[in-house]
Amino acid sequence: MLKKMGEAVARVARKVNETVESGSDTLELRLEGNFLHRLPSEVSALQHLKAIDLSRNQFQDFPEPLTALPVLETINLEENEIVDVPVEKLAAMPALRSINLRFNPLNAEVRVIAPPLIKFDMLMSPEGARGPLP
Repeated sequence: MLKKMGEAVARVARKVNETVESGSDTLELRLEGNFLHRLPSEVSALQHLKAIDLSRNQFQDFPEPLTALPVLETINLEENEIVDVPVEKLAAMPALRSINLRFNPLNAEVRVIAPPLIKFDMLMSPEGARGPLP
């Protein structure tokens, strides 16, 4: 398990560094399936990041540093363990267009509060959904 975690951290660090160094206008960071439970601090330097894929990881808390990225348009957090989401902070993100939270055990409060506050697409599974079909 520790070896897998070490490999995942090394992969993530390489990917973040490649993304920062590329200087592309259409930055997209794909970190899906890496056993992550928090973001590396380097992500906050990605001020031009437009899309991030953190699906199939082990986040239990919403990665709040994402809410400070000014041009972030798309967040994919499908298949994690997230219960609560900072709806107000997400609603204040100027460029956010879509967030995928399917197959997360979101609490009922998020499901009630989010729809009237948000101006973007928020994908959620029906309450009680366990995961995608194989």
